[in-house]
Amino acid sequence: MQTPWLHRYATLVAVCTLFLVIAGASVTSKEAGLSVPDWPLSYGQVIPQMTGGVLFETGHRMIATAVGTLTIILAIWIARVDKRRWMRRLGWLALGGVVAQGLLGGATVLLLQPAPISIAHACLAQLFFSVTVAIAVFTSPNWQQGPEPVEDYGWPSLRSLAILTPLLVLVQIGLGAGFRHRAFGLLPHVIGAMIVPLVILLVGMFVQHQFPKHRALRPAATGLLAITMMQVFLGIVAYVARINAAEYPLAMVLTTVAHVATGGLTLAASVVLAIQIRRNVRAATSETAETHQVVTS
Repeated sequence: MQTPWLHRYATLVAVCTLFLVIAGASVTSKEAGLSVPDWPLSYGQVIPQMTGGVLFETGHRMIATAVGTLTIILAIWIARVDKRRWMRRLGWLALGGVVAQGLLGGATVLLLQPAPISIAHACLAQLFFSVTVAIAVFTSPNWQQGPEPVEDYGWPSLRSLAILTPLLVLVQIGLGAGFRHRAFGLLPHVIGAMIVPLVILLVGMFVQHQFPKHRALRPAATGLLAITMMQVFLGIVAYVARINAAEYPLAMVLTTVAHVATGGLTLAASVVLAIQIRRNVRAATSETAETHQVVTS
C-alpha cells in the first residue's frame, strides 16, 4: 500500500531525532547535564535565563519534547493506515522507546548523572534513531516494490554478518558513552575502533563483490562504508582535539558532537544494510553452491 506522506513524515521524524542526538551530545560535551535540575517541571522559569549550560540542557529537553510529540503522531498514523501487523508493532515500539528515553534522561538528572543510566540513555538514543530510520525505510516506495532475491555464496554468511555488525556498532557506541561519562578509560573504545570498522569493511566488500548491481544492497553497503570512513576520521580528530581541549575547547566540543552524531548514522546505516540483507539475500542451496564453485574454479 502506497503511503507517500507517511514516508515523508517518518523521514522528518528521523531527521529530528538526529538533531536530538546532536543536542544530547552537546550537553555531554559541554558538561551541562545538571544545569537545569528541576526535571520534569516546566521551562517557564528557565527560558529567560537560557545562557551557557542552561541553554544546552533546556534546548535538549525542548527538542526531546518535540520528538516525543512527533513520535506519538507517527505511531498513531502507522496504526491507522498501515495494514502490516509487524509495522504497527514497530510504531508502538518507537513510542515506547521515546518514553523510556525520556525517563532515563530524567533519572540521569535527578540521580546526578550516574554512569550506568547515562550510558543507557546515550545508547537508547542511538537505537531510537535507528528505529526511526528503519520506519522510514519500511514506508518508502522502494520497499513497496518488493525484494530482489539473491543467493549468498560467501563465507561467513552475509545473513550472519547482518546481525553481528549492528550489535558491534552498538557496543562501540556504548564504549564511547562510557568514556564520555567517565565510567572507564579510552582504551576499550580505541580497541573497538580497530575491530568494528574491519567488520564493516568485510560486510561492505562482500556485498559489493557479490551483488555489484543490486538496487538495494549496493547503495546500502556503499553508504555504510562511506559513513564509517568519516566516523574513523572524526574519531581521530576528536581525540586530538580532546588532548588540546584546554587551548581549544570549542574544537573539542564540535568534534565530539560530530563524532557522536556520525556514530548514530553508522548504527542506522548498519541497521539499514542488515534489513536489506535479511530481506534480499538467501542462503545458497547445496546444488547452487556446487554449481557456483564449478563456474568460478
